Amino acid sequence: MRLVSLLPSATEIVHELGLTAYLVGRSHECDYPPEIQALPVCTAPKFDPHGDSRQVHERVMAILHHALSVYELNLATLHALQPTHILTQAQCEVCAVSLADVTQAVAAWFTPSPEVISLQPQTLGQVWQDIALVGKQLGVDPAPVLQNLHQRIAQVQRAVQGLPKPRVLCIEWLDPLMGAGNWVPELVQLAGGQPLLAQAGVHSPWLTWAQVESADPDIIVVMPCGYDLPRTVQAWRDSPHPWGNLRAVQAGQVYATDGNAYFNRPGPRLVDSLEILAAMLHPGWDGGHWGQGWCPLATGK
Repeated sequence: MRLVSLLPSATEIVHELGLTAYLVGRSHECDYPPEIQALPVCTAPKFDPHGDSRQVHERVMAILHHALSVYELNLATLHALQPTHILTQAQCEVCAVSLADVTQAVAAWFTPSPEVISLQPQTLGQVWQDIALVGKQLGVDPAPVLQNLHQRIAQVQRAVQGLPKPRVLCIEWLDPLMGAGNWVPELVQLAGGQPLLAQAGVHSPWLTWAQVESADPDIIVVMPCGYDLPRTVQAWRDSPHPWGNLRAVQAGQVYATDGNAYFNRPGPRLVDSLEILAAMLHPGWDGGHWGQGWCPLATGK
């Protein structure tokens, strides 16, 4: 097999299934496990990803307004790699190269065509189904991986059973404001919290400041899509909203996360994300992740 992954979560699924050695190419965003960073890169963004949240948002929206893809394929590199399988996604037009771009490239550049495996989860159950699908398509039994993930989930559920359930607002973008939908409300519930302003299995919603102020959460978790931990901390500092009026801020219950590595990447590390959430919501239980991918935010705003 010769595998090209155009999606970070798919790369992590391949790794968990024990097939890392078969990867021959990756997307520009695939960064885990570390050893895959030496692989040829097959994609690039069509916009400048630097700048504050508002600037990045406006650049992406300008591209989408003209019905263009946000990312481009390096067709020459992809063709030279001669993959037998290409893993991509059909879920989010701003998350990775679109399925349409991949299928067009395959039709035009390859004979015979590689197998395209497209993932599009919106719930935790669908993430587990995608792991099973990739395992089946690549000839590996996914049961041991899934069993381990489910055991860790059950451990969190036992740890938080009977504890108070704080009201939790998860934020996927800071300017403009966006809540964290899809699988994140499920993670909050499994971690022993009550998710606010987003629904499980539904795309992340844009929010008004009035909605946030009215919800007045007990805990705020900041997880901007595509941002690592230092950039998340900076985005919080740059945010134009009067966060100091909220009870979570006044109580010091605001946390930054590496959303790019954890919460926004629908693969095996969503269980790490669950363990991180449980540690935030219930001090004294850290699940082994204290200091890994999250930190309290300074709330003197």
